[in-house]
Amino acid sequence: MLLDQDSRNQLKNLFRSRIGFDEPMSRHTYFRVGGPAEAFIAPENIKQLAEIISWSGNKGIPYIVIGDGSNLLVKDNGIPGIVILLTKCLNGIICSGKETEPVLVTAMAGVKTQTLCRFAIEEGLSGMNFALGIPGTIGGAIMMNAGTSYGSISDILNSVNVMISSGAMLKITKDDMAFSYRKFSWNISLMVRCKGAPIIIDGCFVLRRSDPALLKKEAGEILKKRRENQPSEMPSAGCFFKNPPAGKTAGQLIDMAGLKGTRIGGAEISAKHANFIVNTGKASASDILGLMQLIQKKVSDKFDIILEPEVKIVGI
Repeated sequence: MLLDQDSRNQLKNLFRSRIGFDEPMSRHTYFRVGGPAEAFIAPENIKQLAEIISWSGNKGIPYIVIGDGSNLLVKDNGIPGIVILLTKCLNGIICSGKETEPVLVTAMAGVKTQTLCRFAIEEGLSGMNFALGIPGTIGGAIMMNAGTSYGSISDILNSVNVMISSGAMLKITKDDMAFSYRKFSWNISLMVRCKGAPIIIDGCFVLRRSDPALLKKEAGEILKKRRENQPSEMPSAGCFFKNPPAGKTAGQLIDMAGLKGTRIGGAEISAKHANFIVNTGKASASDILGLMQLIQKKVSDKFDIILEPEVKIVGI
């Protein structure tokens, strides 16, 4: 591991009750699996977040930032270094220019995506309904360009505020971000300027005024369809694989390969939607990774297509 006793003592003195050591990541992911984080910190405000970033940079200790853990698979041996949880310190929504068209809504990175969807409906603002049913937080949604068949985050994003390695804040417009299907990357020149990948603090979204009643009706129809077609009774990280650029979806390919219902240990390919791997109760990360590899091999052998995980896999 990366933290010696002196480093642990320093972190304890700096962050006190906000830090835990050897924290099971199974408590912080939708899969409900994963080994321990060497250090787990939940800052209460942006100042504390800057302190963590500064400390880790000075010490050369790596960190990863998480939100709700909805799209995260942590390996069984856990995560060396520091895990930073953003949901406590970055949880506000601000609506500006209500009398203008379009309306700009800023949501902090730790806000649940569904919270922003509900806010938009209640305020009579269209543009967010595509994200109904997508779990996780706004920061994660931006980082993976989350979306459905109705649209993607990149369709409505205007800009982001980020924290760079020094702890300073920087506004970045959409022009300095590269989006593709379920993928996001920073402009290379920006990475050089920021001395690494910045941390998203909030996102500013372009929405438009609409009738709340119509938005609620549309929302009900979208959510009904998701409930009918996707498993929700067992822990999962949503769709595990990205869809190929053309042709059949990942779920269709997995189904055609005859893999629905296949199990390894406590992990199972859902019989309801083949692109969902679910934890039936006692799965390990190794079980889930075993199913992932089996799916990739079978689909590759049968269709000559390599499925790419949509889920972010971290740890050792």
